[in-house]
Amino acid sequence: MSPSFPHRAPARIAVLSAALIGAACLSAAHAAKPSAAAPAAVAASAKDGATDVATRLKAFNALVDEQWEGLMRELPEQASFFGDYRYNDAWSDFSLAGAQRHNEATRALLARFKAVDTRGFPESDLLNHRLMVRWLENDLQGYALKIHEMPLDQFNGTHLILTIMVKAFPFNDTQQYDDYLKRLREIPRILDQVTQVARQGAKDGLMQPHYLLDKVAAQCNGIADAAGEDNVFAASLKKFPDSVPAAERERLRKQILEAVDQQVRPAYRQLAEFVSKEYAPQGREQYGVWSLPGGEGLYRYAIEQFTTSSTSPEKIHQLGLSEVTRIEKEQTRIAKTLGYADLKSMREAVAADPKRHATSREQILDLYREYLAKMETKLPELFATLPTTQVQVQSVEAWREKEASAAQYMAGTPDGKRPGLITVNTGEPEKRLLTTIEAVAYHEGVPGHHLQLSMSRALPELPKFRTLLGQTAFIEGWGLYSEDLGKEVGFYQDPYSDFGRLSQELIRANRLVLDTGVHYKRWTREQMVQWMRDHSDMEEPNIQAEADRYIAWPGQALAYKMGQLKIRELRARAQAKLGKRFDRRVFHDQILGGGALPLRELETRIDAWIAATQRGAAAKAAK
Repeated sequence: MSPSFPHRAPARIAVLSAALIGAACLSAAHAAKPSAAAPAAVAASAKDGATDVATRLKAFNALVDEQWEGLMRELPEQASFFGDYRYNDAWSDFSLAGAQRHNEATRALLARFKAVDTRGFPESDLLNHRLMVRWLENDLQGYALKIHEMPLDQFNGTHLILTIMVKAFPFNDTQQYDDYLKRLREIPRILDQVTQVARQGAKDGLMQPHYLLDKVAAQCNGIADAAGEDNVFAASLKKFPDSVPAAERERLRKQILEAVDQQVRPAYRQLAEFVSKEYAPQGREQYGVWSLPGGEGLYRYAIEQFTTSSTSPEKIHQLGLSEVTRIEKEQTRIAKTLGYADLKSMREAVAADPKRHATSREQILDLYREYLAKMETKLPELFATLPTTQVQVQSVEAWREKEASAAQYMAGTPDGKRPGLITVNTGEPEKRLLTTIEAVAYHEGVPGHHLQLSMSRALPELPKFRTLLGQTAFIEGWGLYSEDLGKEVGFYQDPYSDFGRLSQELIRANRLVLDTGVHYKRWTREQMVQWMRDHSDMEEPNIQAEADRYIAWPGQALAYKMGQLKIRELRARAQAKLGKRFDRRVFHDQILGGGALPLRELETRIDAWIAATQRGAAAKAAK
């Protein structure tokens, strides 16, 4: 998966959505047939009209830039994540008052965007306008639902987001180390703000299940336990760049360690105490979001955000069931080909076979690197445009292993100076299957998240809110779709690895069942766990972590399958309509060339490309 970095809705990767807002009709005067008696007047009118459109378009693009600049000032850690280092010594305002100010500013900004006269705008700018308006509307809706009042969970809580900053922060010179030091000293204030927000959420009945909050307390204590250079917030001290003079290194080391040991660690310890003694005991007893005030609305909102559709929970659940049945039939075929009596027999045999499990943490990492290196040689067969940025693979932090997913991807900076990063959960390696690593490597790296996000960041004709942000359904849908591309270029030669590919797809089909199961059909956690035991070959640690993830993060798990199915649908449509003219390299470039769009807008884009290709072929044939 590709994790979201920021803490509030406007900058989350899962925010952008499009409203179906068409351009206004031309006025009757402009639409009327011109008079033959006044050609000069007609020409002057057309010129004035073009000038008017150009002026309005310039003003609109300036407003888009203004919105982005304001967002980066408001979310300085997000700016650092994107390689914008102008606000490196600052933090966002995580307080309730800060959320209210942001909401008021968003409301005012939305009014300005809605007032834009888009008549005559090119389609690309109309799309920018639709996306921006819907983004801001979604932001306001999220605030009205008080989603910001649940800042702590074991998978995506603010206490974890702060640690990601260490990986994203630049440490290129002395000034950047000093900026980082200022941020460290502000962490106690931030965690106090988070505490106050959580208290308000408890008053409003907006709580995660108490057992998940117990995990949050344990995570906070785990962060606080590591002292000195062993702490995650001191990771930058392990190796100074040559640009930092030796005389400055000792000062920075001393001051950063003082901030970590005397300010950051005590603040995390205090947050752990608040969560364990005051907050977690108030956590909800039920697992599904349906049990919260306005829970049904919260879940509908989550579905819209993460799937960019208004598909009902019931329909999503039934789709999941049908996909599970289809995939398990394919797995059964492989099982019987390998000599097993049935799917269950193969799953049990693989689970008990030490040869199908890792022997060390390093073996897992080496396999990821090996699969990625092989896939890179095949990319020209799949894409006309290729990424130029690098990707690295490393283990997830030890204190996150129990709750972390199998792997996560964090995008690099647009300039390529910070490479993309795949973090892999190598905890308890002897319990981790080797059969799924190939598919996960393609999903997180190439041709999955790393390629897609790298290409998006290199689209110069698009505004930054489209190249640096995007829809989860597109991003995760592409990641899942890309797992199959390995098979298209001749990989998954080992039938056990091909079985693992289907196992990974089955997990995503299960998510449609499980997410709607717990948040709509009111399943218990025990039902979720048993479903995964019956319908997957997931290792037990992953089953437990996955169940908790779906409970904590409603709707997000739906994005993968919903996005993949839409991309598959569009490919089938293009192949059917273009026949021999279909080129998968061009198709993939078209899918990725508009940024991570809402699925409705992606469909419009591909339909337009198909039509243009058909017109081009017809014109060529007519010559």
